Amino acid sequence: MPRSTNSVASRQKRKKILKQTKGQFGRRKNVWTVAKNAYEKGMCYAYRDRRTKKRTFRRLWISRINAGVRQYGMSYSEFMDKIHKKKININRKTLADLAMNNPQSFKAIVDSVK
Repeated sequence: MPRSTNSVASRQKRKKILKQTKGQFGRRKNVWTVAKNAYEKGMCYAYRDRRTKKRTFRRLWISRINAGVRQYGMSYSEFMDKIHKKKININRKTLADLAMNNPQSFKAIVDSVK
């Protein structure tokens, strides 16, 4: 009996990956083997960077809080120590947003901590 291949499923699988790599440069968008490698590598980067994003945003928030607190003669570590001792539960994302966009309320928090 001759060997049969399921060309419908194979084509669907290839079309799915080529659709995912649609906007890429050069042969990555239209040559099957190159597109497959580009897709797999892109998925690895996406998985990795979903975790890295959390770290980079935390660093950004910390630097913004530090810049906001330095105006009132404190360092970031002093401020966070005092805010924890006073049991004020505001996360870093909110504190950074207040420091940037609402300096009056941030100053009120700093004054309550001092």
